Amino acid sequence: MHELGIVVAIIKQVEEIAVANKVKRVTEVTLEIGEVSGIVPKYLTDAWKWAVDNRSTYLKGCKLNIITLKAKSFCTNCETAYDTMKYAKICPNCGSDKTYLLTGKEANIKDIKVEN
Repeated sequence: MHELGIVVAIIKQVEEIAVANKVKRVTEVTLEIGEVSGIVPKYLTDAWKWAVDNRSTYLKGCKLNIITLKAKSFCTNCETAYDTMKYAKICPNCGSDKTYLLTGKEANIKDIKVEN
């Protein structure tokens, strides 16, 4: 379960931001997770609940929000963007496999809410 490692890295980043900004406590964190990132939101949420209460001073009881980013691919043959989850690597417009992923692998911290 690599989600625990991801959570620990996120907590470290958020705590560094909290210290740099003299924040007393972080109350909410919103993440953007791509639907083909390999991150399982349920596992991430479970790891988050454990880690914020057991491994963090600034994030005790912090709420986690997850926004799922749709996977979109682009066909270089016909220059069409399409839904990766529905069509995978084959362009639904021209049938080409000359495609690449535009979005959907991201894992970003979008927002941090704090208590001063």
